[in-house]
Amino acid sequence: MKKVIVTGATGFIGKHSLATLINKGFEVHAITSQTVPIENNGCHWHKANLLDTIQIQELISQVKPTHLLHFAWYAIPGKYWTSEQNFLWVQASLELVRQFRESGGDRVVMAGTCAEYDWQYGYCSEYITPKNPSLPYSICKKSLQEMLNSYGELVGLSSAWGRIFWLYGSHEYANRLVPSVICSLLKGETARCSHGNQIRDFLHVQDVADGFVALLDSDVQGCVNIASGKAITIKEIVYEIANFIGKKDLIELGAIPTSSSEAPLVVANVNRLSNEVGWQSKYDLETGILETINWWKNQIDEEQS
Repeated sequence: MKKVIVTGATGFIGKHSLATLINKGFEVHAITSQTVPIENNGCHWHKANLLDTIQIQELISQVKPTHLLHFAWYAIPGKYWTSEQNFLWVQASLELVRQFRESGGDRVVMAGTCAEYDWQYGYCSEYITPKNPSLPYSICKKSLQEMLNSYGELVGLSSAWGRIFWLYGSHEYANRLVPSVICSLLKGETARCSHGNQIRDFLHVQDVADGFVALLDSDVQGCVNIASGKAITIKEIVYEIANFIGKKDLIELGAIPTSSSEAPLVVANVNRLSNEVGWQSKYDLETGILETINWWKNQIDEEQS
């Protein structure tokens, strides 16, 4: 029996991974630091503070997992880039993987970030593009990736590192780009944006979660970009939303200033994901945006009822 611990299981990506893991034949042990959901949805739920070494030990000894899918991290928008919490999570993650291995665990996949790359190169390839993290969040992620890789080689632990690019979908923080534009337009309010010329790589959160599960269920090692591999401007995303809602006149480009140092282009090479992991995304942009709009519409309707 494949038995997986999923950390950050109530988070944006984590909650979207659970059903896919179950469908892949995993016995899923979902970890949250929050209140355990009333509906277990086929998962075994555990409440644990992963910053507490003793709770990590108790969790691992109780579950004895074969696989570990680690999403948990400090992720408050606007704060996580420079928070001291990043350093605590490096320490906690190392302890988690050490306990996992010592209890007999076989395979671990952790979540990284495209901010590990040097964005002046624009096109991000795992083996070619230089790494140049510049803020505590990306520095800590890159450091953890190197330590995980070294530890895995030392003790014979199979490991991979999924680098996340831009994502959107249900359950995202409301002040992020896509939900903020959706909610503003649905409420008949002006959606204030930057100039929108930045070229990025967006992938629906369900695809991101499914990509991580496919990576976990493979034997591919090392860094793998979890992304679409398709370039799209921010304003294309914004107007795609506006076209569905019918409020193009409420889009205000250029209302939010951007830094002169902001990267004009950040797009992933997804050859490893496609060819080695053997995974392809399911959502096109139109389908993903429409589903996300409908989810936020239901949220707003529930708040107002």
